[in-house]
Amino acid sequence: MKGNFKTFLFLSFLTVIFVLAGGMIGGRQGAVIAFILALAMNFISYWFSDKIVLKRYAAREVVREDNSRLYRLVEALAAEAGLPMPKVYIVPGKSPNAFATGRDPSHAAVAATEGILKLLNDEELAGVMAHELTHVKNRDTLIGTVAASIAGAITLLGQMGRYGTASRSRNPLILIAVLLFPIAALLIRMAISRVREYAADEGGARISKQPMGLANALNKLHQGVALHPITRGTPADSHLFIVNPFLGGIQSLLSTHPPVQERIKRLQEMSGSLQKV
Repeated sequence: MKGNFKTFLFLSFLTVIFVLAGGMIGGRQGAVIAFILALAMNFISYWFSDKIVLKRYAAREVVREDNSRLYRLVEALAAEAGLPMPKVYIVPGKSPNAFATGRDPSHAAVAATEGILKLLNDEELAGVMAHELTHVKNRDTLIGTVAASIAGAITLLGQMGRYGTASRSRNPLILIAVLLFPIAALLIRMAISRVREYAADEGGARISKQPMGLANALNKLHQGVALHPITRGTPADSHLFIVNPFLGGIQSLLSTHPPVQERIKRLQEMSGSLQKV
């Protein structure tokens, strides 16, 4: 509930920034045009995100007949979470990671890399896949798309203002808006992503009933990604993964994920509280 309130608050901030940016930079008409364009781009991404992302990472679907360890774990966890069985995929490569995608619980997919299957034991892998199923249950793809639509519209408005040099020179407030509003929108969108990651950690720990399994997995994944960074894809997908697969440079400063040590600390505290019950 606390995470949902924070998400609502951040989305409200984004909306306020959008309204202010629209009025100062593009006027009502410019704001509407920018929002429609951003909404259209993100609608396409939302509706076809599963196919786009799975193809980008060369994911291979596994089914019950494959007698896959990953499939069996996901099937048990989905039943525990009260979710429809998602499609299950394995991504080739040594980089240990996992992600969820799909527009809603009835059209969801979860994927794990070959690297994570080799690195984690069953308890740790269950924690990771329960984390991903929590993203599905919480409809985080939809929340992320809404945030991306508003933030994208603000960025477009900033670009419109940047090219409107004549009006900008007459009004210094527009210059400030052009520079600061898109940055503020990016930071708030990152904050939303981090809140959803904490919520997914908590939900995953409850579904798997093993907070320390997920905590140990995060520790291994943090080290494993550093040793074997991902070799395909784009940093724009970083928010999908359980740990950021694109390390270094600007990605370290503008990460969509909370610090791994803070996530582990929260899971350790959660484990202690559950043991007392």
